[in-house]
Amino acid sequence: MKSFIKLAVLLFVAGSCASAWAAADIEINTPGVVALTQSMQARYPQLAPHYASGAVGLTSDGFVAVHDASAVPLAQRQAVNALVAAENHDRKALYSEIARANGHPEWTDDIRNTFAQRWIQRAQAGWWIQGAKGWAKK
Repeated sequence: MKSFIKLAVLLFVAGSCASAWAAADIEINTPGVVALTQSMQARYPQLAPHYASGAVGLTSDGFVAVHDASAVPLAQRQAVNALVAAENHDRKALYSEIARANGHPEWTDDIRNTFAQRWIQRAQAGWWIQGAKGWAKK
């Protein structure tokens, strides 16, 4: 009986957390969110050809990574690495800012996971996606 009660309490707590999480506004617009979004939008034209070539791909954890460095001429690799680093810096800050703006900084990982799923769903055909089984072309 005690284990049943423990299970019931765990399910209730999990359900309460899920209900609270469902209330998160991931489209919230604060000055910080707007600035990060604008920074990412400004960088996208530089990243787009690298997504298309397969040099850069989307990771399952909400970030971007160099998928195939050989798809980038040696002279441009440092610049591509810098683009990836800047993009990941902004993505990490965006997830934190959205969680903070919702009054729940502890939701950062959940927000990152939600964005990861959305970006993978919205990725163009031919882009590389990193999943549980490794890299795959969408």
